[in-house]
Amino acid sequence: MRARGISYDTGFVRDGANSRRVFDPAVVERELRVIRDELHCNAVRVMGGDPERLERAASYAADLGLEVWFSPYPLELTEDEMLPLLADCADRAERLRRRGAEVVFVAGAEMSLMNKGFLPGDSTDDRIALLSDPQRVREHIGEVGSRVNAFLGRAAALVRERFNGPVTYASVPLERVDWSLFDIVSLDLYRSAETADRFAAAVHDLTAGQKPVAITEFGSAGYRGAGDRGAHGLEIVEYDENGPVRLNGVYARDEAGQAACLVELLEAFDAGGIDSTFVFTFALHDHVHRPDGDPRDDLDLASYGIVKVLDGRLGTTHPGMPWEPKAAFAAVADFHRKH
Repeated sequence: MRARGISYDTGFVRDGANSRRVFDPAVVERELRVIRDELHCNAVRVMGGDPERLERAASYAADLGLEVWFSPYPLELTEDEMLPLLADCADRAERLRRRGAEVVFVAGAEMSLMNKGFLPGDSTDDRIALLSDPQRVREHIGEVGSRVNAFLGRAAALVRERFNGPVTYASVPLERVDWSLFDIVSLDLYRSAETADRFAAAVHDLTAGQKPVAITEFGSAGYRGAGDRGAHGLEIVEYDENGPVRLNGVYARDEAGQAACLVELLEAFDAGGIDSTFVFTFALHDHVHRPDGDPRDDLDLASYGIVKVLDGRLGTTHPGMPWEPKAAFAAVADFHRKH
């Protein structure tokens, strides 16, 4: 793989609320240094909904010599609401590129699921639930592909007016993206029990075209059996209007399973000729680790982060940091160091 990366969450914005409540620039810079020096990454996908935060984190990453995938992530927005966000971020990414940084612009992600107007459903949960019904998916797949590509045509043109580097889009397979619009084919791709037997062959098929292929999101949550659930690991979390509250039951922590899943996926992508990979994710800041008390309160079990975010305290492995590494941290670091 050319680019060995991980995603970095600057905070997802939904209805004006940011999932990362504290954004300390000193912590951000240090975390990105950890990503470079300890995880042996040469690229980072900087994700989130706040353009100022995205630019700040991307600037730190660029100063550290990392290839930056500048990735605004709209949530529950309409098409007309998404375009100004993408335009603003494209301007910021171009400023960074002109400083000499290696920058790829990611013009949104999983829009059909995460935003309004592409699939039936009043919320992300409603739209994702549709995926569990193959018949309903078949009914809508042609229409959603047409809607997504019509919007991406507008979005790509708007971005290219402002940004002169490579442009891509983090897709899910049902969107059937027209890749002539972009420089890199990018997919958020999870392996589940249902797809495990054909996953490696599918990865090889992805690289049969002329354009480089990136896996912009992949990973596993950290409880027993999460690897078999693929992208659905967070479905064990109960939410309210303010975010995650508790787990819907008692689950066994399985950090070794999360680590093994990530290594298996990285090996498959490397063998399949994938150009760039981005583990999901360094940390999910609103899914905190609570080891004491009711086990349903330990939201970190559902987190795809390779570090566990501590609830109101600092860690000891990296003094001053509000997290501790999981087994997946060492596994990803070891894979990247060897490759």
